[in-house]
Amino acid sequence: MQDYYGARAAEYERIYAREDADYQQELAMLADIVKKQVTGGRVLEVACGTGYWTQFMAETAKHIVGVDVRPEVLQIAASKSWPLHNATFVEGDAYRLSEVKGDFDSGLANFWFSHIPKNRLDSFLQGFHERLGRGARVFIADNVYVPGRGGELITSEHSEDTYKRRELADGSKHEIIKNYYSYEELNEIFKPLSENLRIFVGSSFWYVSYIVA
Repeated sequence: MQDYYGARAAEYERIYAREDADYQQELAMLADIVKKQVTGGRVLEVACGTGYWTQFMAETAKHIVGVDVRPEVLQIAASKSWPLHNATFVEGDAYRLSEVKGDFDSGLANFWFSHIPKNRLDSFLQGFHERLGRGARVFIADNVYVPGRGGELITSEHSEDTYKRRELADGSKHEIIKNYYSYEELNEIFKPLSENLRIFVGSSFWYVSYIVA
């Protein structure tokens, strides 16, 4: 999957240009909530990619440290204009966030959760929450499953994870982990770990926001 996102770096943000009114409405809603969520905050952004979500947080946050494992996407993010000079991008592992320097009171992980193998969800969330600390604000968003969108869905009786088969502009084909969650599953995952949990599941996206317990 790392190779896939490295190869996809230059075309990554095209996914947000989908010509679908409902899709764009929910996308705008997420951006608005993100800006409000991190107002005045010191944000740790996991899997920041090319900085698409960073751009919204940069309007209101005190400072953002974006972390990603792929240098190709970080180069794109760092090359963008950041008028308030409040965004920093570093190479790092989402499963080793203790190595990321900085003090944080907010965390964001957009469109990363679906790529976590289900047997690593607990370890990721534990590390994320420990790095942020109790009382930190968290926002996580990802895709709702829509048949036919984003490549062919692949399931296997030998795996609890699902996958998507995707083709890039250069013709290369990739299979990546892409797990989808219902409202009930999200509640089961996050409720024991959080306070003030809010869950939204729309037609294209879901999000959770909460305080680390």
